[in-house]
Amino acid sequence: MAESRPRVWVSQPLFDDVIGQLGQYFDLTTTVDVAAYSSAELSERLAPLDGALITLNERIGAREIAHAPRLRAIANVGVGYNNLDIAALSAAGIVATNTPDVLTETTADLGFTLLMAAARRISDAERWLREGQWGQWSFQNMLGADIHGATLGILGMGRIGQGIARRGAHGFGMRVLYHNRSQLPAQTEQALGAQYVDFDTLLAQADHLVLVLPYTQDSHHIIDAAALAKMKASATLVNIARGGIVDELALADALSNGRLAAAGLDVFEGEPAVRSELLALRNVVLTPHIGSASLATRRSMVQLAVDNLIAALGEGASAGHPPSAINADAITAAKAGGATVGATKTGATKR
Repeated sequence: MAESRPRVWVSQPLFDDVIGQLGQYFDLTTTVDVAAYSSAELSERLAPLDGALITLNERIGAREIAHAPRLRAIANVGVGYNNLDIAALSAAGIVATNTPDVLTETTADLGFTLLMAAARRISDAERWLREGQWGQWSFQNMLGADIHGATLGILGMGRIGQGIARRGAHGFGMRVLYHNRSQLPAQTEQALGAQYVDFDTLLAQADHLVLVLPYTQDSHHIIDAAALAKMKASATLVNIARGGIVDELALADALSNGRLAAAGLDVFEGEPAVRSELLALRNVVLTPHIGSASLATRRSMVQLAVDNLIAALGEGASAGHPPSAINADAITAAKAGGATVGATKTGATKR
């Protein structure tokens, strides 16, 4: 009797033609409607599976995988993966993957869009127009800040941060300052037209500050009341990283009291909820976490997640070597524990 094929599940409706590729190798279960899952529901869904393709909306840790003895791979559609407990997955020999690179330029586009919209008061101006106030025009209405020739500050200089730097330096003649966990090579700095500075200097000198750093315990509320107080009152702040990086109440207070000119936010600490204090302000541009939301990029993200899952479960041209594994050591750990990729676990293997 032929051995049954590995079982995989896709947690949200994505692109049917791309997701359909999984059916070549696996027994595939897809999701027709957008869904929200409790921890117990995720645990039930994962229990019989060998692999799952999920989005940032699904949080998976030790509790959710506790009753999933066959589970071998989780393919996350997104660069960030703070929705995954990587330590718990690694300990269980479960490979986790993400989708870096393919969304870099699109997300950098959105970051610069928010910078421009916040600096030039686009959201406020549109409301003003729609409210029929144009008849109250004066020469000093809707005065914003220049972008060309201004100082661009970037906190976090990975791929997306470098994309922001290129746009600023080469497209708008901006002076680019950045702070990062480590300084970039001199050749890279020169190509980007960027200068490394310490955190306080970045805050003090930036006319427009863009946050593009990973969310960790160390970066939680790194932009708090004290940090905001070091910024120019005329400055703008853009966050396309993660909501928890910014103390949103402190930000709302600074914006409402003239200690910061404007902000552009694509991410929020309590997503999908947005604080009423931010919603009430006219000098903040708000978008619903759409950094990667172009058709071409979202399709590329799903394709990479599919390729990751196929490879992580030991199939396809890259079998055993998913293109973007977060914890590739989990494959080795699984083999060391007597399990093979795609097979039932004989026991959790500690990292």
